[in-house]
Amino acid sequence: MVSRRILLQAGGAALAGAGLGFTYQQPAGAAESGAATRLLPSFGRPVRLDVADVSTLDGHDQLLLTTLQGVVNRHEPRLYFNFDKSEVDLRWLPATGATVTRHDDALDLVRLYRKQVRGAILLDPDVPDSVNIATTLAGLENAVAATAEQAHKHGLRTVMDLRGRFDADDALATYRWQLDHLFPRCSHALLAGLPPTRTVSVDDVGWREVARETERIRDVSNRRVRTFDLSADMSGGMSGDNDVYVRFQDSFKDDGWGASVAAVLVEADGREIASFTPGTDGEKPYLFDGLNSSLGEQSNRFSDGGGYFIYRFTAPAGTQHLTIEVDLWNQYLVTATGTAPTRVEPFPYFRDYVVASKAMVLWLPPSGETGKLLDETFARLRPTTPYTGWFSNDVAGEWGGVDRASQHGIEVVPADFYMNGTVHAGVPAKVSGKIRRRPKAEPRNRVYVTFTVGEGDNVQYCQRRMRDIWDDPRRGSVPVNWTVSPLLADIGPALLAYYQKTATDNDLLICGPSGAGYTYPGSWPDKDLDAYTELSGRYLRRTGMDLAYAYNPRNAANDGWLPFDERVVGSYRKNTPLRGIIQSWETGDLQIRPAGLPVIGNFYPQGKGTEFRDSLLRRIEGRDESKPLFIAAAINAWSWTPSDIAELAALLDEPFEVVRGDAFFALMNRSA
Repeated sequence: MVSRRILLQAGGAALAGAGLGFTYQQPAGAAESGAATRLLPSFGRPVRLDVADVSTLDGHDQLLLTTLQGVVNRHEPRLYFNFDKSEVDLRWLPATGATVTRHDDALDLVRLYRKQVRGAILLDPDVPDSVNIATTLAGLENAVAATAEQAHKHGLRTVMDLRGRFDADDALATYRWQLDHLFPRCSHALLAGLPPTRTVSVDDVGWREVARETERIRDVSNRRVRTFDLSADMSGGMSGDNDVYVRFQDSFKDDGWGASVAAVLVEADGREIASFTPGTDGEKPYLFDGLNSSLGEQSNRFSDGGGYFIYRFTAPAGTQHLTIEVDLWNQYLVTATGTAPTRVEPFPYFRDYVVASKAMVLWLPPSGETGKLLDETFARLRPTTPYTGWFSNDVAGEWGGVDRASQHGIEVVPADFYMNGTVHAGVPAKVSGKIRRRPKAEPRNRVYVTFTVGEGDNVQYCQRRMRDIWDDPRRGSVPVNWTVSPLLADIGPALLAYYQKTATDNDLLICGPSGAGYTYPGSWPDKDLDAYTELSGRYLRRTGMDLAYAYNPRNAANDGWLPFDERVVGSYRKNTPLRGIIQSWETGDLQIRPAGLPVIGNFYPQGKGTEFRDSLLRRIEGRDESKPLFIAAAINAWSWTPSDIAELAALLDEPFEVVRGDAFFALMNRSA
């Protein structure tokens, strides 16, 4: 019997001899002006685009098309897709300046461009991570990622068959094989982290509300073991097994303190059929959908805002009484159904850019053994190489992933939902490097508030959610700082130019955390920190930004952020045009001047309207009224709109004054 280890070794030898060796060529368009200083590649200017709607296609067909898009667009951007019903992709289409041919059936484009690909890399339907391996190989082999059925349907020859090569239960071995055998042949201009699959909701599923927390509780004070009756949700009857799906959500989606679960016990007619703690092997058989949740430090699973997680329990045939006992707290909403609410399919997004770049794509949770392999991968990259995509929501999650990258001198470019990157990166657009003129004002004994909308490091946010809220007719009625990524100058110059051109006098674009890519500067090695701030300085000057919202590592107790020190701020001051930094802080009680540069902690009240105002009023209780007070207030980009901000500002009368970030720091400097 051949062992899995031997099989993988044999597979590696076969691939090594399969004509995969190549010399990475600089992408088309690299000869354009300024190309030598690009961090993220361009593939040339789009002149003629074949456009189709893929919003109704499943993940397999979207994966086929986005990998095709990557191969075709590497040589000349020709394919462009609309991915969702909001049609935000179509809103950006005119900015490309290209001649457009629309196609009613997106899959017709496979036939139209079939001769530009060598064939298909066949996925293993039993191994989700084969989606990522196939994507890497698609870039190296000028192929598409497809199922065997898709390849047959579209007349694509098999370039490589991944079925049976990898173990679905050993992602570590799968990505170890990729690192050893494919990484040396990939472009090292960037690394991509993309989930291999996504969860898609099934239409017309009826959820029954089981329990709801009706008060805004964020301090674990309502933690207790609760028992819920699920008998009404069983659908199999007496003759068959009963699948019941239990969903945990946030009962208040605007403030980030959703349902948290630390233990689960399920009984069918008094007999235990499930018992587990989240994050353990015991949870795995029952976690039906956990992609939109995270693991906490109390052996708990939680989900905030619009996220959720779902458990599936199967009651034996004939069960009459089904109960679930849950150690539960915070702002929970529990619902149940007897109908399968979701399906799992390939995650197709951003793969055009990865394939065109011939980059390696992986999905390694940043804790445990997979975190160690992620460390090893980062260590093989040069400092300031971008990690594009995102991280798994394991116990380390965002903080652990970004911190690991930072320790290796790698900045993160959240891009997992960035669409048509191979087109947008090549659109010629005039990005202004002119810094806004600061309003002149003398500080008075008032409370100066500046609102900052976060998430600007996410290039996908800048492409999608930000465009939606930017189009709110009440934008511009209140001074607001909008974080954006200066790296849009590379990967979406027309997007950035649009925001610059349409900004009102009350809209100020500032740099999203923490410069040219999301990172924790305090975690960077001494020898590499200047490389990051020099890179950031180049992009800040190129995009006309001299204020930044920034993050630093969390402290050893993991209950708060570390303030910036002289080393970090000194590097920023030496290498960038920054005149002020708003540091993620949540409580807002940070105001320091390391290396002579003003740094203020953001204040993150919960709720909207009067609740937000009341938090500000509590924040200024006992203030010294003989001098001004400064508050940098954070706005949640996913739940707020400019209309919400305008309604809040209308509630802030004396002693508050809302100002733009540049005026805010100018006033703060004058009052120092």
